[in-house]
Amino acid sequence: MPVPWFLLSLALGRSPVVLSLERLLGSQDTARCSPGLSCHLWDGDLLCLPGSIVSAPGPVLVPTHLQTELVLRCHQETDCDLCVRVAVHLAVHGHWEEAKDEEQFGRAPDSELEEARNDSLQAQVVLSFNSYTTARCVLLEVEVPAALVQPGQSVGSVVFDCFEAALGAEVQIWSYTQPTYQKELNFTQQLPDCKGHEVRDSIQSCWALPWLNVSADGDDVHLVLDVSKEQHFGLSLYWNQVENPTKPWWHRNLTGPQTITLNHTDLVPCLCIQVWPLEPDSVRTSICPFRKDPRAHRNLWRAARLQLLPPRGWRLDAPCSLPAKATLCWQALGGGPCQPLVPPLSQENVTVNKALKFPLLKGHPNLCVQVSNWEKLQLQECLWSDSLGPLKDDMLLVETRGPHDNRSLCALEPSGCTPLLSRASTRAARLGEHLLQDLQSGQCLQLSDDDLGALWACPMNKYTHQRWALVWLACLLFAAVLFLLLLLKKDHVKAAARGRAALLLYSADDEGFERLVGALASALCQLPLRVAVDLWSRRELSAQGPLAWFHAQRRQTLQEGGVVVLLFSPGAVALCHDWLQDRASAAGAHSPHDAFAASLNCVLPDFLQGRAPGRYVAAYFDSLLRPDAVPALFRAVPVLALPSQLPDFLRALQGPGIPRPGRLADRAEQVSRALQPVLDSCLRPPGTPETGRKKGPEAGDRT
Repeated sequence: MPVPWFLLSLALGRSPVVLSLERLLGSQDTARCSPGLSCHLWDGDLLCLPGSIVSAPGPVLVPTHLQTELVLRCHQETDCDLCVRVAVHLAVHGHWEEAKDEEQFGRAPDSELEEARNDSLQAQVVLSFNSYTTARCVLLEVEVPAALVQPGQSVGSVVFDCFEAALGAEVQIWSYTQPTYQKELNFTQQLPDCKGHEVRDSIQSCWALPWLNVSADGDDVHLVLDVSKEQHFGLSLYWNQVENPTKPWWHRNLTGPQTITLNHTDLVPCLCIQVWPLEPDSVRTSICPFRKDPRAHRNLWRAARLQLLPPRGWRLDAPCSLPAKATLCWQALGGGPCQPLVPPLSQENVTVNKALKFPLLKGHPNLCVQVSNWEKLQLQECLWSDSLGPLKDDMLLVETRGPHDNRSLCALEPSGCTPLLSRASTRAARLGEHLLQDLQSGQCLQLSDDDLGALWACPMNKYTHQRWALVWLACLLFAAVLFLLLLLKKDHVKAAARGRAALLLYSADDEGFERLVGALASALCQLPLRVAVDLWSRRELSAQGPLAWFHAQRRQTLQEGGVVVLLFSPGAVALCHDWLQDRASAAGAHSPHDAFAASLNCVLPDFLQGRAPGRYVAAYFDSLLRPDAVPALFRAVPVLALPSQLPDFLRALQGPGIPRPGRLADRAEQVSRALQPVLDSCLRPPGTPETGRKKGPEAGDRT
């Protein structure tokens, strides 16, 4: 006798029986929020276009949790629709970056920053709702008073009433802000059906649904529909795939009571049944009764297939989504388990029936793909075995790259990854020096290359019966020398790509001029130039002293082919005149961090002895200093006005290999835009309030 699994109305779902639902009158959407918050619902729906994630400029509101509740939206007592109420819980994300700088350097808080902290916090929260038949997007504006703004703390929630949806539907809800400061929240809700008394009595479309009995009889599954002989209805069996559109499998228009028989091998977790009366605007309701059936999960893994897509793609074919992860592994010729490679293909669920890419440069017959469900290995395929032949006797070398261009090599063996130059009693350790020479001589095939490391496959068959000869050793020695030359050339190219070094010397006349110098240095770093300035090295100055710091920076800059920039101001001109008149004691009145005063006894001899051209560049801000104010001694090198002569200034800094004139003009415009606001603040008369002042990295210590 068949064992009944379910005896229920057609729209049976995973949700529990609904006993009582709140009723909302009218069709108007509304929004409300927690005490202390204010919120507003925009009229009409909008287009759902989540943007890229951006950095928070300070404290911002972000959604942290979604909560749903089912309600009934009623037009009359027995004329209601199922509706989803969504509550979005909000919290403060980010903090005031300037506050850290103020605490570190003991500065008084900026008045405008204090005003911003005392302002309320606003956010635009988007709610997106998607089901089989409906897609909507609404916008909620939320405002939080300043008293509730505490970084990392919850501020309350906003509630939206409500999204209408079909009975038995599976709906997906997303929430994010505009702009987007973190990954959007998502929530999947399975809606109830007509089996609940509250739903069945309030929704008219539930009054004439057929009854369904799903039962098992040995290896067969029976779908028995208990309807009258005169009733016409449609029956559809389909695969409900989450990542892909629903895939129909079987469809019939039937009359009267029916019994449909399925073989147990046809069962998979996403197999669903949909039935509806053949009437206009009838409700289509679905059930997926095999989601937790062990036989259905076993059938799903039996049906899954790994497929290679040339040149370096792959795909996992399966009727349903799989809770699985995929990993690349290396299968040695001698047998044994396939050794997983780091990093794997994906740590998240594998998207089935979708072409995916291998993180590889070339294929190899020993490279395989493992698919597991976090409990055990389910699938393993060496996808290149058909196209590239059988397994090879190759050794896989794993190159790991760390900070400061540190690299390490090890060989993947059954016992683990063995360092090539170790004393372990393994095959790779005994041949470590030879394998390293093979790698350097280009005999290994590079399989992958990224920022974290690389994979190399080195042939091992020649070591079985071969012995080294003197000619072979000479070839390896030549290859090693050539490899070192290539490394030296590569290091030289890397140094050129980092940009020319520039040491910026100035006199710290006042705080406004220091901000101007910081803005100039920050703008030059974007070109790219490697800029050194005492404003960013206060800790080293305190530890070494200005003179020692300047000597070290000047020596390093000139050894790397860089340039020393003398930035003249009224204070710098006065210092130079004092020094030229043997009044060096005037330097003692300056800040202990002032490298300009300490550097004059090294800079002036270079100009007096004719060593300055090609190594120094002089500049001044034309709105702060007259051109004839620069001492005549320093006119042995280019003396350029800023920002009016910025293109010539940048050309002198960047030296050989300067960009095209159009590119140089664009860079000059970029630097000019960065300097102008700070330059204007330096020219503002004392006592004039500053507007729109913004602190940046140029105003602080970068150590």
